[in-house]
Amino acid sequence: MRRLEARENGKLAVIDLTVATLKSDILRHLTYTLGKDAPNASLYDWRMALSFTMRDRIVEPWFASTRRTWAEDHKRVYYLSMEYLIGRLLEDATINLGLRDLAETAMNDLGQDFRALVEDEPDAALGNGGLGRLAACFMESMATLGCPAYGYGIRYEHGLFRQRFEGGQQVETPEDWLNQPHAWEFPRPEAAYTIGFKGTVESRDGRDMWLPGETVLASAHDTPVVGWQGKWANTLRLWGAMPTTQFDLERFNRGDYAAAAEPEALARTLSRVLYPDDTTYQGKELRLKQEFFLTSAALQDILRRYKAGHSDLRALPEHVAIQMNDTHPSIAGPELIRLLSDVHGMPFEDALDTARACLGYTNHTLLPEALERWATYTFGNVLPRHMQIIERIDSWHRRTNPNTPHYVGIVKHHEVRMGELAFIMSHKVNGVSALHSDLVKQNLFPELHLLHPDRIINETNGVTPRRWLKMCNRPLAGLISQTIGDGWEDDLDRLKGLEPHVTDAGFLSAFGVAKRQNKVALAHWIERDCGVTVDPDALFDVQVKRIHEYKRQLLNILETISRWDAIRKNPTGNWVPRVKIFGGKSAPGYAVAKEIIHLINDVASVVNADPLTGDLLKIVYPANYNVSMAERLVPAADLSEQISTAGKEASGTGNMKFMMNGAPTIGTLDGANVEILQEVGAENFFLFGLTAAEVVVRRQDAEHSRKAIEASQKLQDVMQMLAEGRFSPDQRDRYHGLVHRMWHSDYFLVASDFDAYVAAQAEADAAYANRNHWLKMAALNTARSGFFSSDRTIRGYMRDIWSVESALQP
Repeated sequence: MRRLEARENGKLAVIDLTVATLKSDILRHLTYTLGKDAPNASLYDWRMALSFTMRDRIVEPWFASTRRTWAEDHKRVYYLSMEYLIGRLLEDATINLGLRDLAETAMNDLGQDFRALVEDEPDAALGNGGLGRLAACFMESMATLGCPAYGYGIRYEHGLFRQRFEGGQQVETPEDWLNQPHAWEFPRPEAAYTIGFKGTVESRDGRDMWLPGETVLASAHDTPVVGWQGKWANTLRLWGAMPTTQFDLERFNRGDYAAAAEPEALARTLSRVLYPDDTTYQGKELRLKQEFFLTSAALQDILRRYKAGHSDLRALPEHVAIQMNDTHPSIAGPELIRLLSDVHGMPFEDALDTARACLGYTNHTLLPEALERWATYTFGNVLPRHMQIIERIDSWHRRTNPNTPHYVGIVKHHEVRMGELAFIMSHKVNGVSALHSDLVKQNLFPELHLLHPDRIINETNGVTPRRWLKMCNRPLAGLISQTIGDGWEDDLDRLKGLEPHVTDAGFLSAFGVAKRQNKVALAHWIERDCGVTVDPDALFDVQVKRIHEYKRQLLNILETISRWDAIRKNPTGNWVPRVKIFGGKSAPGYAVAKEIIHLINDVASVVNADPLTGDLLKIVYPANYNVSMAERLVPAADLSEQISTAGKEASGTGNMKFMMNGAPTIGTLDGANVEILQEVGAENFFLFGLTAAEVVVRRQDAEHSRKAIEASQKLQDVMQMLAEGRFSPDQRDRYHGLVHRMWHSDYFLVASDFDAYVAAQAEADAAYANRNHWLKMAALNTARSGFFSSDRTIRGYMRDIWSVESALQP
């Protein structure tokens, strides 16, 4: 029996829940919601019945949280993000409700495999990588901490894309996660807002009036997000696009069938795909429309909710905090001004001050090209009124800072700079790791930082330990609770209680058993899904993240080639067996990243078939990396690859997940690696490579890449193998372009860090060969990972940016 606690009007209600109750509810949903009887029910039917049963138990705290927020007039946080990589929700819900074991027992009694049901759930394709997963972790932590919040995103029909490999090359196909009903959402057709594009701006009675040339409807779909132990639940509201005019019957009757369907086509296009290819003008226009669609719908919803309980819009910042997750929703500043000024009649500068007091901006990138910039023609064509407002914001900012010698504006060189817009329109701008926040001040926005020295702050990222330890690593989570007791799940600093046990042989042995259990499970999955047989006792070396040059998957595969070559030359040497595991997608239009994917797969084809190296080296690259795959890989990883060029990674969150699950890091001093190193200690981290400052100096030498290759015989040998077509016998010159770039440009300094990386990998080999030494390192990584809980991060946002208190406080 499980006892559930729920608060209603400040009173604690206790509900006894038994396996029999759960079974009864599951069978009720199977019969009356899905219209199936047990003997004829499919896996899908059973999963949906269990999901609806769990959803029922989320609805009660969800309603109670909403009622308490309204009754006590709590300030709310509104989180705007183009991505929410929420993953599968069934097991996550059972974990946070404390019903996981009860649910498994109930399904076993009903003749069903709980694990099969969990894995039958589609992985929601609402994000790409770290940005979207961070947003999902933040939503869960806000619910755990009782922070009243709404998340706003787009309900993508196909999401990013489903990745597969053909001949080693990435092929993008549509993601089909919505081909079946999503069990966790509630459609809200009554919550719909008109979103305009294009058209003209006219002056009427002294006020500017936007007359859009195109319109769509944003229709809401709500997913409750429940926190730990079901004490609080918030809402993730995703917008689907619908036509304002369903169908032009007159055009259809005239035989103009395509034109009759144009409104529906425009709407479906808006919420169909995440990050459309923007190498064409049409792609750029669609992406800008998507960003405005999300932002305008969210802001209209926020103002509607605020006005339901308040009349003075100037008091909006006392009740509303709006966080822009990267530059994608940075149109929020101009749109909020437009709504306050054009629609509600507030004077322009009052609207500007009100908007700035509400808005915060999280920067996630140090790459200038990743800070969105729109041609003024494109922007003015799609959002003509907003172009005017942005020019007024720019003029106001310049006027209020008259003595700036090198003024950096929002509109410059026929471009609208969204990073500068987000900065100027926010009362706080935060970086996501200590190093990143310093570099945002020094390198990204130095002029704006001088004008506003108190605006940039740091909030180092974190991840939710409920999903990334309690749920995905049951063997280790069980050992932790057995060793230090329960309660660490929402107080991750308690993991420090493991430290006294790392010298205990029995604890280390149990830690090793838990890790091996995860590795055996992963090995079975790899053999089944990838056709590669791997040894669970080998060192599992994992690099999973978006494929990008700065993340340096290239450095990893070049070292792998060098390792393969060394083993072939001395096959009887004292080698530590390795399994190199890659995962990640390239943007469809990113040719160099796709070339790196092709190389990894080509090298894997050769190495995995080599009888001389055998089990000493295997390479695995499962297609279509997503949250569910991460939940398999992270608990089984021995070594965490965090090898980006120093000064390029904002934070990383994969590094935190691997650390939490007992995988030491091999990495550079970049992003949150700096803080991981501080927490875990240099003796439990394999550090290599140039620092961010050294990278800047090295790039000043135009010959740095050639000099680095000439200084490394191992790297020369690898370059020679690529040039000869050793891994592309069907096309010997396939990687000549890559070799040429390495010799003559190498902007991300792969060559400069290559020998140091090889040496660090040798240190990892030596450490892994000493079983107890490695287990102690791994256990200390887990014990010292408490700082990287997203609960700690959200407490920082609540205190430093949002000025919000927990509604769970008595």
